[in-house]
Amino acid sequence: MSDQPAYAASWYTETMVASPERGALTSDIDVDVCIVGAGLAGLTTALELARRGWSVAVLEARRIAWNASGRNTGFVLPGFAQSMDAVVRRVGLDHARQLWTLSEAGLNYVRRTIREIAMPGVDPSPGWLQVSKSDDVDHDLALVRLIGQELGGAIEGWPAERVREVLRSSHYFHAIHFPTAFHIHPLNYALGLATAVEAAGARIFEATPVLSIDADGVRKRVTTPSASLRADHIVLAGNVHLGKVMRRVAGTLLPVWTYVATTAPLGARLADAIIYSGAVSDTDLADNHYRVVGGDRLMWSGGMTTWERNPRRFGGRLKSDIQRIYPQLGEIDIDHVWTGVLGNTIHRMPQIGELLPRVWLVSGFGGHGLNTTAMAGNLVARAIAEGDDTWRLFQPYELVWAGGRIGRAMAQVHYWWFHAREVAKAREAQKRAEEFRRNEQRPDASAELEEPIEVPPVAPEQAGRTLAEQASAAHPVNESRKMASTSAAPADPQFVSRNKGRAPKTNDLAGVVPASDAMDEERAAVRKRKSARNAKRNRPLDTENV
Repeated sequence: MSDQPAYAASWYTETMVASPERGALTSDIDVDVCIVGAGLAGLTTALELARRGWSVAVLEARRIAWNASGRNTGFVLPGFAQSMDAVVRRVGLDHARQLWTLSEAGLNYVRRTIREIAMPGVDPSPGWLQVSKSDDVDHDLALVRLIGQELGGAIEGWPAERVREVLRSSHYFHAIHFPTAFHIHPLNYALGLATAVEAAGARIFEATPVLSIDADGVRKRVTTPSASLRADHIVLAGNVHLGKVMRRVAGTLLPVWTYVATTAPLGARLADAIIYSGAVSDTDLADNHYRVVGGDRLMWSGGMTTWERNPRRFGGRLKSDIQRIYPQLGEIDIDHVWTGVLGNTIHRMPQIGELLPRVWLVSGFGGHGLNTTAMAGNLVARAIAEGDDTWRLFQPYELVWAGGRIGRAMAQVHYWWFHAREVAKAREAQKRAEEFRRNEQRPDASAELEEPIEVPPVAPEQAGRTLAEQASAAHPVNESRKMASTSAAPADPQFVSRNKGRAPKTNDLAGVVPASDAMDEERAAVRKRKSARNAKRNRPLDTENV
């Protein structure tokens, strides 16, 4: 079978576990379910149906997980590519809470399956940090409040000091930490799923492209180059490559290529820059996502195009990004660079549902696929085998045409604009941080700030109160919040249920100083300017006060 397309060269293919090539379909067969596509969604659907006793055949035009399923950065995250605040605006809070729960179920499925099957070479490592390159905390504070309180998710706000203890870069400020997330070797995970699929009784045929589908009637007919297949149900578990057999679906997906590199081994110097073992993202789009792999290598993803480019052209850019964020690493070498195409929907939510009677679709996972492919595979398997209709929660996210070539051009321009805006905001934040450092080093400012603070006598009604309570009574806390290194969602799910996901509320009085009526006006003005600079600089997220 040497004529089968090989996997594209990457760090994943160099470290993949041994896996046999599967033969093509060469004779007509009848099955209960035919699944088109042996990526993560198709393999999960096949596994869950085979475990329920259904006969299943998986048809793959190339190799198992040859594209996005086996080339992504390996982040297993809760949620979706679309932000949860946008989901709430579209479907309402109660509906959004159910979708969030499903996304977490997908994440837990991946974790549980790796453990139960004892998959070799998958190497899960916990945690995901969503780091900010700007000192503006308002958006992230709202996200912590939404996910931690309203959706019941596990989420933490990290102040800049804590972030820079594990990611030693002056480019980073505060961060949001997702403790239940983790990262894996996605190709080995897919190969482990394939082994489990076959062990459960299903069959996988590689090098078997689907030429046409006749969906009329109770029994569907699927034609391939050497044989045909009849099935009661068909599941389309593909990406933009579905265009030859289902143009209606392919036209709703925006093809997006992202680029990934791995460095040569960095040795002990890696610890001078990064001591966090989880996954890291410092953007909402393509630039950058990274993690430590192989003990002392960096896997770094960045760049996005809506037409395929030679990945070697991005090696220098990814190397420059690493050296800009972590200059202490010095000179580095890039050992691997590769790309893969994602299928992004316009609404940035997966497409899950019944296209035609007994013709199902699981697609559109671009940018957030490891948990959502597991979720979708389980939803469709339950729908087919048990008549479960939970998949209908995704009906508000209908098939929307992606705009063809014009849509691709507009998406490329949007990425360039978004990237330029991120760079500008980061530069502004760095300028404010540098201004703050210069002002702190001014001898006159230090002398002024070191003068003793006059504290007024305690009034009789204040007797017995703590200093913080006295200050709070005299000077109510400002509306701006600070991010403390605490969780917005209790770890105990029963506690979350009893308290509806709400964290205890406290008053953050850090930096609040009672002012004396006799205080000199000039000294008061100095303190006011100092407080304003602090507020603009890096207000850490306060998840206790959300």
